Amino acid sequence: MNEIAFLLNGNPVSVRADAPTRTLLDWLRETRGLTGTKEGCNEGDCGACTVMVTDADGTRALNACILFLPQLHGRAVRTVEGLTGPQGEMHPAQAAMVDHHGSQCGFCTPGFVMSLATAQANGATDHDDLLAGNLCRCTGYAPILRAAEAIAGTPAPAWIGDEVADLAAGPAPFAPASAAELASWYQAHPDATLIAGATDVGLWVTKQLRDLPEVAFLHACSDLKRIESTADGLRIGAGVTIAALRKAVRESHPSFAELLRRFASEQVRGAATIGGNIANGSPIGDAPPALIAMGARLTLRRGEARREIPLEDFFLDYGRQDRAPGEFVEAVTIPATAPALACYKLSKRFDQDISAVCGCFNLHVSGSTIDSARIAFGGMAGIPKRAATVEAALTGQPWTLATIEAALPAFAADFAPLTDMRASAGYRLETAANMLLRHFHERQGQPVSVLEVAP
Repeated sequence: MNEIAFLLNGNPVSVRADAPTRTLLDWLRETRGLTGTKEGCNEGDCGACTVMVTDADGTRALNACILFLPQLHGRAVRTVEGLTGPQGEMHPAQAAMVDHHGSQCGFCTPGFVMSLATAQANGATDHDDLLAGNLCRCTGYAPILRAAEAIAGTPAPAWIGDEVADLAAGPAPFAPASAAELASWYQAHPDATLIAGATDVGLWVTKQLRDLPEVAFLHACSDLKRIESTADGLRIGAGVTIAALRKAVRESHPSFAELLRRFASEQVRGAATIGGNIANGSPIGDAPPALIAMGARLTLRRGEARREIPLEDFFLDYGRQDRAPGEFVEAVTIPATAPALACYKLSKRFDQDISAVCGCFNLHVSGSTIDSARIAFGGMAGIPKRAATVEAALTGQPWTLATIEAALPAFAADFAPLTDMRASAGYRLETAANMLLRHFHERQGQPVSVLEVAP
């Protein structure tokens, strides 16, 4: 039977590959006695289970609670117990937390320390983003942020961040090595579950307690992780993580990149993939509204056959997509740039929260006339959906506040949103209309972001 081989706190380990959906968190605590990695939410929200994972793509903070053991094959993992040096020296992140009184009840503290250590290893200093995936309920964030600032820009200790496990004697268990291999296997096993980052599927196991009898992990398909410039724009492989995508489009698609900054947390963005965010068909997935507004096209593959469709046509109804058995999302193509794109996310928390409404606007204005409009929303229907009636009300009209206000009633013709725990139907309709108003005022040069507007 295949073995899962990786480095754990600098030491090689091997695990029998007979339970593909066993999480790293459970294995650490139950088998290795490494209880510093805590179980809090068990769904990737609280960060108490944060660990450091290093591979050829770099070092990332990930949630151990929704990280399956086969995903670690050939990688290096460090837990809070493995941060200290060979002579027992404290890691700078640990020392800074002590010096600045950042430690709390002890439950969330290890996760904060792991996020700080990973940030230091990467030379990252955007602490508001980096720590958004770690929840504090005790001392507050101020002393933790002071600890983060104290080690910002300092080098990581020699024993951290430069290790890449090279332990794989053979192919990774349950993991096709290429898109072609995946296509052949999935065509023969169309009822199997495909697992990329496991940030969604992980909850099927930890929360819904579902058995997944047949799975394939996609992390070994390096050809699905490519972003390529083509004559049609940027072709983004389905296996590209949200973190990698955000970095790649920061200059060419700034509003999209800013939306991705608010996609869950650092731990989730480092694992979640753009293909997974599309394929799960969620009506509140953050990426699809932006992609639809840009006119993205989706490449689907079944065996050797490929087909390309507009992304909006992929979503048929709640829980139903235009995808045949054995067919998978291979790539999505977007324009090389999208200078007119503007994305707005409304959620109860600014960081690490699910959208109540996500609206994306791509209006092209020539002189004083709206030449074309593509507007898409998440959270307003059972699928990510274009506001076709609103688009029609705007196209060909003068770019004036009067035109915008006249188009607002059209939102009720496009959407009949639900009322749920995040927002009422009426609130969703009103805020969607307000987003169009916001977009107009933003393009007039007025500050509209909560990060810009002061009371």
